[in-house]
This record gives sequence, C-alpha cells and structure tokens, in this order.
Amino acid sequence: MVMSQHHADKQDIRPLRIGLLNLMPKKIQTETQFARLIGAVPLQIELVLIRMSEHQSKNTPADHMESFYQSFQDIKHMKFDGLIITGAPIEHLEFEDVTYWDELKEVMDWTQTNVHSTFGVCWGAMALAYHFHGIKKHLLDQKAFGCFKHQNLHQSSPYLRGFSDECVIPVSRWTEMHQNEFDQVPNARTLLGSDEVGPALVEDPDRRALYIFNHFEYDSGTLKQEYDRDIANGTPINIPCNYYPDDDPSRPPINRWRSHAHLLYGNWISEIYLTTPFDMDQIGQTTSDLRG
Repeated sequence: MVMSQHHADKQDIRPLRIGLLNLMPKKIQTETQFARLIGAVPLQIELVLIRMSEHQSKNTPADHMESFYQSFQDIKHMKFDGLIITGAPIEHLEFEDVTYWDELKEVMDWTQTNVHSTFGVCWGAMALAYHFHGIKKHLLDQKAFGCFKHQNLHQSSPYLRGFSDECVIPVSRWTEMHQNEFDQVPNARTLLGSDEVGPALVEDPDRRALYIFNHFEYDSGTLKQEYDRDIANGTPINIPCNYYPDDDPSRPPINRWRSHAHLLYGNWISEIYLTTPFDMDQIGQTTSDLRG
C-alpha cells in the first residue's frame, strides 16, 4: 500500500522516518518484504534504504543500489523514528570476523543518539544483543528450518496487541540465542518464545530496541526458495517443518503467519508514533523507556 501525495498533503502530521539497514544479499526482495509490512499502516512513512558504506553488494544491480540506497556515512547526521537492521547469511562467522563489523558497531552505538526505536531481525538482532549485552549466538547441530509455534508470553505488551495465545513464525537459521542469557539483562523481557527454537521476540527498553530472531517478514514462498536452492546445490537440508501440506514439497506452502506479521510491525509503528518526539531533533534525548 502506498499513500497518494494528495492524501499525504491533507494530513497535519509529519511522516515517520524509518530506516532499513539492508544486510541481505537479495536486497530488492528484502526491502519489498519490509516495505509491505510497514507501508500497511495509515500513517505516513518515509522509508530510507541504507547500506554499509564499504560493503559492495554482489547480488543486487549496481544501478538499483545507486538509485535507492544511501550509505550509512551519508545519513548518519540524520535522526530516525525507527530503524530496522536485517539479517545476513553470515551466521557461521564470529561477529568480529565480519568485514563490516566495525562500521556496524558504529551504527549500533549511533542508534542510541539518533534513533527512537531499533528493530533487529535474525542476525541483525543477534548482533545488537551481542554488542550491547555480550550475549553470544550458539551454533545448532542442524538448521532450525520451517514454521514453528510460539507462545505469547506477555499479552499486555503493546507490541503484541491483537496477538493470539499462539502464533506461527518462519524460522531459518543455524544459530540460536539462549533464554537464560537474556534473563541476566536488566529490564529485558521475552515477548514471544518457543519450546523448540527458543526466544523469538525480546524487548530491550533500556536500548529502545526489539530483537526478533525469526522471520515474520517472509513471503509465502521464501522458505520454499531456500529449500529449492539447497536441493539444487546438493546441500543437505531437511524439508521445512510445518510448512508444506502433509510435508509434501510438491504442494504449495500455506502462509499461517501473515496476519501476525502485520500486527507486529503495525504495533511497532504505532508505538513509535505514540512515543517519538514531534521535533526530530529531540530524538535520542528522551528517556530510555519508550513510554517514559
């Protein structure tokens, strides 16, 4: 959904400036997935696509990057109501071995002065938790791959407004975070969790951040694309669990997470709108609690 300029001009509110630091190889697919979710709200959104300054994308056309993306160094003077840091397929690397780790650390520190609310996704969430709290990612014996049931652990959270007691979330990762390590972080609380794949959504109010380790933003066919790619490459991979009807890859997968995906990102945007300063120069100067 895209708001027309005619309707935007009639609204007496400023747009919310949301940044998307896109670390995924298929940047067009990823930016579309997130734009679809945050664009579904009735508020005006100014979406700013951001890339790491020195890292060159090998999977996205150079003209697309030149036309639509800005480097972090070019935008770091700006203030943002929200920032999404995506995942990246580099789970096997230690954080310090990632080529752009030094700049990403600069980004994460910058969020504390220039971003009202940060949303880390999968590897991006793990990077935030590691940088701010020293929480490590742990390698799994086999890939967590498929659609897993998660429990709503804090029904009163504004981020879970409208959520059912259980929801299904796509998962695709070789690493995990441990709940007992988050239990040591003051004021952090796990909002969604699974007995099978651990914590999924963690609120970190002291850092004005949310960490989600799974993929609500995935399209219906994203796990299928990953599965088909690995099969074509001869990479050992299990059929994604609870994804295809009767676990039959010849049948179209069923999307059982779309509604909760819109709820979560819509709730996040709503909380930003309710708590962010109208004067963007004041972003980063408010109390750590978004509702403080």
